[in-house]
Amino acid sequence: MMLGRALTGMALLLAGASAGSLAGAQPQQAAPAAPQARYSYSQVMVPMRDGTRLQTVIRRPLDKQGPLPILLQRSPYGVPPASAVGRERSLEFMEPDGYILVHQNMRGRFESEGTFTMSMALQPQGAQGVDEATDAYDTIDWLVKNVPANNGRVGMMGVSYPGYAAAVALARPHPALKAVSPQAAWNDWWINDDLHRYGAMRLSYATDWLYPLQNNKQGESFETGAYDSYEWFLKLGPIENLDKRHFKGSVPQLTQMIEHPDYDSFWKGQHWTDRLGRSTVPTLHVAGFWDQEDPLGSWKIYEKMEADDPANNNMIVGGPWAHGSWRQAASDMGHFPIPGTSGTDFRRDIEAPFFRYWLHGKGPKPGFEAKMFQSGSWTWKSYRKWPAPGTTATALYLRADGSLSFEGAGDAGQCREFVSDPANPVPFRERPISPTYPSLEWRWWEAADQRFVENRPDVLSWTSAPLEKDLTVTGDVAATLMASTSGTDSDMVVKLIDVYPDNVEPTPSPAQMGNYGKSLNGYRLPIAMEVRRGRWLDDWSTAKPLVPNQVRAWDVPLRDHDHVFKAGHRIMVQVQSSWFPVIDRNPQKFVPNIYKAKSEDFVKATQRVCTGSKVTLPVIR
Repeated sequence: MMLGRALTGMALLLAGASAGSLAGAQPQQAAPAAPQARYSYSQVMVPMRDGTRLQTVIRRPLDKQGPLPILLQRSPYGVPPASAVGRERSLEFMEPDGYILVHQNMRGRFESEGTFTMSMALQPQGAQGVDEATDAYDTIDWLVKNVPANNGRVGMMGVSYPGYAAAVALARPHPALKAVSPQAAWNDWWINDDLHRYGAMRLSYATDWLYPLQNNKQGESFETGAYDSYEWFLKLGPIENLDKRHFKGSVPQLTQMIEHPDYDSFWKGQHWTDRLGRSTVPTLHVAGFWDQEDPLGSWKIYEKMEADDPANNNMIVGGPWAHGSWRQAASDMGHFPIPGTSGTDFRRDIEAPFFRYWLHGKGPKPGFEAKMFQSGSWTWKSYRKWPAPGTTATALYLRADGSLSFEGAGDAGQCREFVSDPANPVPFRERPISPTYPSLEWRWWEAADQRFVENRPDVLSWTSAPLEKDLTVTGDVAATLMASTSGTDSDMVVKLIDVYPDNVEPTPSPAQMGNYGKSLNGYRLPIAMEVRRGRWLDDWSTAKPLVPNQVRAWDVPLRDHDHVFKAGHRIMVQVQSSWFPVIDRNPQKFVPNIYKAKSEDFVKATQRVCTGSKVTLPVIR
């Protein structure tokens, strides 16, 4: 599991030299020659202000002379081994410029001293304590003073946890920190990213991610022994059982989640972006529209920094990417092909020039604000601001006859309904569901064809007529359901889907029938999907029971997107009340702490979606 996490995170970014060793050797073949050494290798223990020493690897290119900038990655996933002295594949467009590559294990990970807490809380200004921002500051201070022949300029970059580690350094930036690229970073683990979706626990992913991070320093995975994760988590029962029966207090982050189900001071105190002031360090944010792990944080960090950016050095890039997939060519979304190589484009034409200018002082100054590889059109777009100006908030109504309409909501008081049964929750992807890592199914589940749930009685679908012309949606997408439940708590999951025509590709010949199901004909491509938990409709901080059968508004944020629904395609919206096991089951009977619900609290409920329900699209006319 940790291997998969590392490869989709920054270990892929700055440890590409050893990637070839992952392929199994073929019988009767000579072992491949060792890669030509392009970097020197040294390991040091860098002291922090409290005396804790952090394991740090320093690699310098052997073919570069003179002072070079430092490129720093801080991570809980390990440092490159001594054999990692060959080419850095993911940095192929940055390598010619030359960087001193530095990797550091965070506190308590591998050979670094101290305790790994996963806390994002930052010390008050003037306090003497330590946090991830002070550790970044102290590391940079030591590097510029002790690494020979550096030019005094430091950049930070990373994907996922290393992306957060790069971003949080901006809360206390060292004077030598001249450029930062947080990629798939996060800012709030209760609102979204990794652990929750608006307070609803990301059950299977949190289980598979947290255990190797906190149960042991070497990243050993948690094994359920079940072939189908859906079955294992269903038999688990209430979430409290995961800690009591299996983790037994060895994963503190999970224990804290169970004890803090609401958005209380424990979570609010870790909202580190509140400490960001005026943007002084040029920053290149990167986000994937199909990021299955950290979909929201980069947008929110960018938004916070944009509020005070007088030099216009705060930039964001987005694309049709899963978690970190821009570190590769990015020519597909699973078996869904993408024209072009947007990942290569990003690394060559955006990332490399960004660091070249700010750390080497070469080339033109990056002058864009936002660049998106727009899905649907599959082309690069540049915007002078984000969200893009010139859009019109346009309501797409869910009508009682199962159609979608821009013309109006339909007759008042009409509803569609379904029965939600916690004993038979809707799977979030096709079963059997494999463990999170290493799994291509997990990597691209948010782009998977949604036909697998269409005939379930607990999933409602609304579909538009074929579009007469292209519809471009650029910016923040949101849904509002006018809905009720017969229970006292409930979830509502909303999916916005691009329905491809049945004839978008030639029908496979008989000789190709094994690929029949892999064509794009009739593909239901999810563009935006999110869950909202009823207990927090009024207040994130205080859970309240719902009034049975009372129709009320459920606001469901669907994040930022840049997508073209092509002429001839249809738009579909699906609504369901479970998304298992990526989201924990709602018992549908209100209990003060949802993680401590009893088996008898899990009850069936009748859900109704009524007139006035809509998805609001930012349409460019």
